Amino acid sequence: MKMWDGRFEKALDSRVNDFNSSIKIDRRMYREDIQGSIAHATMLGACGIIDKKEAQAICAALEKIREDLDSGRLLIDPEAEDIHMFIESVLTERIGDAGKKLHTARSRNDQVALDLRMYLKGEIVAIGNLIQSLVAVIVEKARENVDTVMPGYTHLQRAQPLTFAHHLLAYAQMFMRDFDRLRDTYRRTDVMPLGSGALAGTTYPIDRRLTASLLNFSAISDNSIDGVSDRDFAIELAAVLSITMMHLSRFSEEIILWCSSEFSFIELDDSFATGSSIMPQKKNPDIAELVRGKTGRVYGDLTALLTLMKGLPLAYNKDMQEDKEAIFDAVDNTKLCLEIFTSMLATIVVKKQNMRRAASHGFINATDCADYLVKQGLPFRDAYKISGRLVAYCIKQEKTLGQLSIDEFKAVCEELSLPCLFDENFYHAIDLQICVNERKVYGGPAYESVMSQIKIAEAFLEEKITE
Repeated sequence: MKMWDGRFEKALDSRVNDFNSSIKIDRRMYREDIQGSIAHATMLGACGIIDKKEAQAICAALEKIREDLDSGRLLIDPEAEDIHMFIESVLTERIGDAGKKLHTARSRNDQVALDLRMYLKGEIVAIGNLIQSLVAVIVEKARENVDTVMPGYTHLQRAQPLTFAHHLLAYAQMFMRDFDRLRDTYRRTDVMPLGSGALAGTTYPIDRRLTASLLNFSAISDNSIDGVSDRDFAIELAAVLSITMMHLSRFSEEIILWCSSEFSFIELDDSFATGSSIMPQKKNPDIAELVRGKTGRVYGDLTALLTLMKGLPLAYNKDMQEDKEAIFDAVDNTKLCLEIFTSMLATIVVKKQNMRRAASHGFINATDCADYLVKQGLPFRDAYKISGRLVAYCIKQEKTLGQLSIDEFKAVCEELSLPCLFDENFYHAIDLQICVNERKVYGGPAYESVMSQIKIAEAFLEEKITE
């Protein structure tokens, strides 16, 4: 028998029952549902809406149901319509008519909105912790590689020299922004809708602020219609997770490139790589590839939520039952990816010599060549022209800039009818380590700047989602 059977004369078609049921999805919120019901019952008793002893009996029985579900002594009925109806049904079976009073001044509409907000608040904190764990590994790897020179890239072409630490810390910045977005999302999720009823509140003299306090909510919804029909918080979380996954995907792409034979900048630990069924030499970066692939899945969850809500009139509609599968999937996959990616990154072996060797080719100090001439008094555009011609000359001669003689420099300058301002100090100026450490601008790759970035990331590790 359904809780809402009073209006109906015919039994529900079994196919409709299956189609209507959400127990397979929302069963994971049983703790939140029980916690919300305990707070609601406590408030009903405190306000004199139900007898205090009955409220206490309801709370005690709900605590016991939670214990039994946690231990496995009580199994969730897969035939139940949803987790809310299941728990209320068990409660009524155990304590009789008192259990039937729990739903006083409450609708499933505001009940499910409450449960989802409570559940996602916990998940936001958990995801924030995982992001901080990843940043901690990035900081550790950065400290180990503050002097590891590598080529920086634009258009996937070697561009300018920097350090592996500087490159890694760019990702730390991305994940720190993700954490900040999560914190902002938490604030908007931390709004209690209970008391909104089905859409128009209730005639009972309830105390919504007491309930909010019991459930550790910092605010209550200001409009009862919005309280039950709003899913912005779930959509916003899916958007934040999509951005986080995008950052993980970009990082994964670089991991995939770096561990290829063509780059050979890192090697993955055997415990985070797989082999081929036919090619014995293969060591595949499957973890990074799966993270990259699951990013599209989380994007799909965001699109599903946006599409779900885009045409719904106020207030609650059954379509909104579909919100949980999408947001749960986004949460689950983001947590999974963060956790395994962090472990993979912690175990990589950095091939410092290969990075340095790659940096010594590709003329990534050509900008420094131009900057040297500018510092000698030459206009930048003239210095740029000389540096470009020198690069072309080096390519033909199969040399690097550091291998050219002063006479060769003079010949190129004369060809361009520009003064030759090169001297022996030039070779020191274009040394890769010097090139890196002279970039002392705030945010740059110089040692002092990188150490400052590390300190910022370390301070971030002390931050909290809830403050």
